[in-house]
Amino acid sequence: MAKNILDFEKPIIELENKIEEMRKYEGRLDIAKEVKTLEEKVLDLKKEIYENLTRWQRVQLARHPERPYTLDYIYMITENFIELHGDRFYKDDKAIVGGFAKIDDQKIMIIGHQKGRDTKSNLYRNFGMSNPEGYRKALRLMKLAEKFKIPVITLIDTPGAYPGLEAEERGQAEAIAKNLFEMSRLRVPIIVTIIGEGASGGALGIGVGDRILMLQNTWYSVISPESCSSILWRSWEYKETAAEALKLTAEDLLAQGIIDRIVPEPLGGAHKDHSQMASTLKATLKEELETLLKIKPEKLMQNRLEKFGKMGVYKES
Repeated sequence: MAKNILDFEKPIIELENKIEEMRKYEGRLDIAKEVKTLEEKVLDLKKEIYENLTRWQRVQLARHPERPYTLDYIYMITENFIELHGDRFYKDDKAIVGGFAKIDDQKIMIIGHQKGRDTKSNLYRNFGMSNPEGYRKALRLMKLAEKFKIPVITLIDTPGAYPGLEAEERGQAEAIAKNLFEMSRLRVPIIVTIIGEGASGGALGIGVGDRILMLQNTWYSVISPESCSSILWRSWEYKETAAEALKLTAEDLLAQGIIDRIVPEPLGGAHKDHSQMASTLKATLKEELETLLKIKPEKLMQNRLEKFGKMGVYKES
């Protein structure tokens, strides 16, 4: 039995288990036709389920513990990765990783949130929730990339910036705000990709770019559905209702003009086929880089400012 099965995946898993049981008897019984029929039924069921997911179900897929994380993508789509550590102010934050790498022949600076796979590694990575030194490290690496005229790629996957007292004491809000300001005027291309969760300022701290991409089963919002539910209804029980109201999926944000492109995932989600997902993301990043590298720095900054200036709806009185 597979681990980490979501409720809406159970009918698929039941059929897949039945196929596995039948295959044990293929040598003794003529059941090839029945197996093929069931396989076709599984494929149809997968398409029906995954093409009609609710927003809350997308949130669940974005949090799936078997999805590829930042370091997984780095090792699958880049070469010669050299991780750089520390913010030169306090310490090295393990919740954000980054360094120089190459996508084929193109040098890049790649930075992203990193979660853990188990309790020990999650504690080491602080569950992907960065402290101020993480954002300061990210900014240091971006300024280094700017110095050498190398494009920046950021990968977002965080439940939010770390909300602890020590983070506030060391200037969490200032660190995120400074990143927004500095990224808005960085003189090299920036491509932002949401690969899992994109929550609040924790995501936005490395989320200002020329192109904003989202993987198909990810979410990006000012607040998580659970937190929204607890504020509005004083309970987490309304998280599904909150998810619908927040309109936090890739399709929602593309329609609102918040993001620029949706990166398709394998059927069932990125965790079903890491190599296929990495191949698709690599091809997309190469395509976007090729376009952005042709734009002069002054025009790049102007376009970036105009892009974010157009977001949202407001009325002057």
